[in-house]
Amino acid sequence: MTRLRTVLGLIVGAILVLSSAAHSFLGWKALQARLVTAQAPADLIQGLAIGWHFAGAAMLAFGIIILTIFAQRLRGEEVSSLPALIIAILYIISGVWAMLVTGNPFFFIFIVPGLILALAAWPESHGRARKAGYS
Repeated sequence: MTRLRTVLGLIVGAILVLSSAAHSFLGWKALQARLVTAQAPADLIQGLAIGWHFAGAAMLAFGIIILTIFAQRLRGEEVSSLPALIIAILYIISGVWAMLVTGNPFFFIFIVPGLILALAAWPESHGRARKAGYS
């Protein structure tokens, strides 16, 4: 894995960690205010809060996994980037789906990091991929 791809992986991992905090705190605050204004029932708001904060925690976990993988790669360790590739694909699919459903380009916020992470995590060659645990 080239050093550039490793650095890109670390950058995306950091972005995911930071965006998890923004999602959970700033994003929820804005959404909750809109729900209250719309007079949504309290149990609906509570249920959405649980899912919203779980998503933020998942984003944090994804970021930590990515940072761990690419930090190990930076130290020269042989470690599979398959978990990072799975996260990248999830981000791309979720972002594209959300954009198609809403028509809102905001969801590039998932697509762009997903594409960069896919570039960083994509296996370099079949022989290396097999050694790293892709096959």
